Amino acid sequence: MLPKFSDSDELLGHTKSEGLYHAILDQLNKDFTLANIDLQFGGNTPPKVLKKRLHEKLYVLLLERFSDYLNLMYVIDIPERAFKNIEPTDAVEVAEKVTFLLLGREWQKVWYKKQNKSS
Repeated sequence: MLPKFSDSDELLGHTKSEGLYHAILDQLNKDFTLANIDLQFGGNTPPKVLKKRLHEKLYVLLLERFSDYLNLMYVIDIPERAFKNIEPTDAVEVAEKVTFLLLGREWQKVWYKKQNKSS
């Protein structure tokens, strides 16, 4: 059963302890490239920097390039029902919540890949 995380910091801490952090970086790089969005992460990107850069990019996409934002959500495959739970407050908070959703979905992808490899 998949664990539930309360925020991005807890999720990223878990990925480091499980040895999945670099796989998440690779998955993010792959998905951002597929969505044609210029954002790449090096293998030594610290979790706090990753979270900050993702949050900033999502904020800009929400405000200035909404169609690119929607395309990214489609590529990453974040379920629409997840967005319905986000209270439309201000763009900074929405971008923070979407950052958490995005990281959670990417974590699921790499976790499932790891489980299928070891089976």
